[in-house]
Amino acid sequence: MKKIAVFTLAVASMMTLSCCNGQTQKTQEEAETVDTISVEGIEGVSTVVLNDGSQAFWLQDNEQERKNPTTLFGEVPQEIIDSLGVQDGIPSSMSTVLLKSEGKWILFDSGLGANGHGQLQNRLQALGLTPADIDFVYITHFHGDHIGGMLDGDSIVFNNAQVYASQAEYDGWMNMPADKNGLQVKVMEAYKDQLHLFTFDQELPCGIVALDAVGHTPGHAAYLKSNLLVVGDLFHGWALQEKHTEFCANFDMDKAASVASRQRLMEYARTNGLYMAGMHLPAPGFFE
Repeated sequence: MKKIAVFTLAVASMMTLSCCNGQTQKTQEEAETVDTISVEGIEGVSTVVLNDGSQAFWLQDNEQERKNPTTLFGEVPQEIIDSLGVQDGIPSSMSTVLLKSEGKWILFDSGLGANGHGQLQNRLQALGLTPADIDFVYITHFHGDHIGGMLDGDSIVFNNAQVYASQAEYDGWMNMPADKNGLQVKVMEAYKDQLHLFTFDQELPCGIVALDAVGHTPGHAAYLKSNLLVVGDLFHGWALQEKHTEFCANFDMDKAASVASRQRLMEYARTNGLYMAGMHLPAPGFFE
């Protein structure tokens, strides 16, 4: 396990980051000339090309249609439920995000894993990839539907990847009682020689910046790359929480902090014209 040196960036400068090979970001005109991978006909996959020429992929990890019940968000007034037309549940997903940038493959979270019937490996295969092709894994947080795909039994899945997670998330889970952190301890131990822990607002490999999104978990992280903001579990019910940010899923450990993070990062995305990709956003997975 490695701690990486602190490199703090002002928020205003985050859109001018360097990429993996040290080159500056491409203009929109240059990005349009970049070779991209077609996802036409591939089930559970959608894609966008970013302003710097990187290509991002949304990979649906769940097998079947998924809707979260409105009761997951506490006592939502019936008039809000009716106005949104979500009486039968809020469209959702369990998913991961893949990024192709400067010749590197970057995976954000690893989904449920094969034991949880996760489809990540099938999605990678459909794109012509294997886990050995992944250069970096960036973890938003340590819940099982985000790190379950890191292991196959006791064996690591991403043998060639460097793994990044926030120091606050690591510390929070490692200090939990043993009956609550068994998977988390097992995954972190398995990847200890590939693991890098960061503090927020650091620039990480491939020009990715880690942002504070705490609330859902102790060190929940969002990641900024060009005009893409990967927000992890900032949303569990987009149709509700986009307009009513005050509602939290029962899973959120610190609801007040979760609301603050959701409002702050949504405003940042709007101000800067970013795509948002979240691990429980419904298809197509990218929202502006």
